[in-house]
Amino acid sequence: MLQINNLVVEIEGKRILNGLDLTVKAGEVAAIMGPNGSGKSTLSYVIAGKEEYEVLDGEILINGENILELEPNERAARGVFLAFQYPLEIPGVSTMTFLKAIMNAQRKAREEEELTTPEFMKRVKAAAEKLHIDQEMLRRGLNVGFSGGEKKRMEILQMALLEPRFCILDETDSGLDIDALKIVADGVNSLRDPARAFLVITHYQRLLNHIVPDTVHVMANGRIVRSGGKELALELEASGYADYREQAA
Repeated sequence: MLQINNLVVEIEGKRILNGLDLTVKAGEVAAIMGPNGSGKSTLSYVIAGKEEYEVLDGEILINGENILELEPNERAARGVFLAFQYPLEIPGVSTMTFLKAIMNAQRKAREEEELTTPEFMKRVKAAAEKLHIDQEMLRRGLNVGFSGGEKKRMEILQMALLEPRFCILDETDSGLDIDALKIVADGVNSLRDPARAFLVITHYQRLLNHIVPDTVHVMANGRIVRSGGKELALELEASGYADYREQAA
């Protein structure tokens, strides 16, 4: 599904990723953990196509295709989805208008017919109910006045409606209380599928109690320094990242 080879990235002359290698198989949930400043969010932004970052070397393959030359919308049409750590509020853009626009834009890029209004409403209602998103939230401007938990649930709703093949969750647990965390995790778990892969970026084990990963990768100083099974997250929770900072230096 995802193959990253020797990825070297900098921003404003500062090197962030230093020859990073990573493989995520179809059907897999891979977690990336590491200290602040290790390059975790940069990795998510570069996969999604954020323009500020300069790729100096390496490749990012999705199902064998190098996506580095593709625009962000083209990557999205290929099935790449990024759930942000801090979703933006967009005043003046209604949530329902936004949802219909992104769904139909994706369908157009894939040469599929646009959804009729009844079919669109049916899909949104079904997905929103699973995430405890009420109609009042859907009538508001996108993320405007939403709590942190509501913003994260809205991003998972977008993911459920778009049905991407490769999903990146960038510290989705940030700012969530335990109830909101469980709702978001249940939404993610409902989308687990042999044809879909997830990259879950987090500092803390608590998210991985609810979204149980198949693999855990430790990131420090811009590269992966250790990989293992889900038990590695428990080890990190107990011992911290000091040893890995020294190893990557």
